[in-house]
Amino acid sequence: MTGSTASGGHYGEDLFEPEHPQEAERIDDAALVYDPVTTGRLRSLGIGPGSRCLEVGAGTGTVVRWLLEEAGAAEVVALDRDTGGLEGLAGPRVRLVTADLRDENLDLGTFDLIHARFVLMHLPERRQLVSRLAHRLNPGGWLVLGDAVETPNPLDSSSAYRRTMDAMWQALRTTIGTDTSDIPAYPHFLREEGLQYVAGELVCPPLVPDGPLARFWSETWNRMRPALEETGRVDSAVIDEAVAYLASPRLAELGPGMMIAWGRRP
Repeated sequence: MTGSTASGGHYGEDLFEPEHPQEAERIDDAALVYDPVTTGRLRSLGIGPGSRCLEVGAGTGTVVRWLLEEAGAAEVVALDRDTGGLEGLAGPRVRLVTADLRDENLDLGTFDLIHARFVLMHLPERRQLVSRLAHRLNPGGWLVLGDAVETPNPLDSSSAYRRTMDAMWQALRTTIGTDTSDIPAYPHFLREEGLQYVAGELVCPPLVPDGPLARFWSETWNRMRPALEETGRVDSAVIDEAVAYLASPRLAELGPGMMIAWGRRP
């Protein structure tokens, strides 16, 4: 994944460094929850044998593996600013590209599928990047974008969980430029790029005690503690309470979901 603010903050540098001993496990916890959603959607769109695919922000490579082993893609280009977690995927049908998606000189050719999950939300240039990605589609190719959408409980503004989650979004925005406010507009962006059969869906997987999604948020908050406290919304005791709640049988929340939007090049 990659992201920056105008002041130079980056996902993977200022937060969530790939060399951190728990980073791969944190990413894989999210993948356990969201991969079935992602791959189900890709399967429904007909991604299969012979496809040339670009996986943007390839992470630990779980979707890349599915494209290679289950979908039977002819070639998968795995793009990330750090591809250290993908070295085990080397082979004749996979190409690892260590680069920044925002590099205007980056030319990887054209694709039958371009997929980006939890990437564009960290990039202030997301609208321009949607256009750039759409223009890299072959005729009949699909652009599939997935990013987080918050679904807060309107009756809760003061619990430790709510305060910590709100502090996280604020800290992400000020530190690395994360912004989820325009994600519901993704289908409109795809239509503006001339894509057809545009649609979107919002999936909110269950947030259950000590489940993979709860572990993901717990690790995320623990890793962000200094940035969370700097927002002034929470202190260490509030964060401790929120983390404990994620492991408690009292947990009862509709956590942030993932919106997927897709469209096809005529």
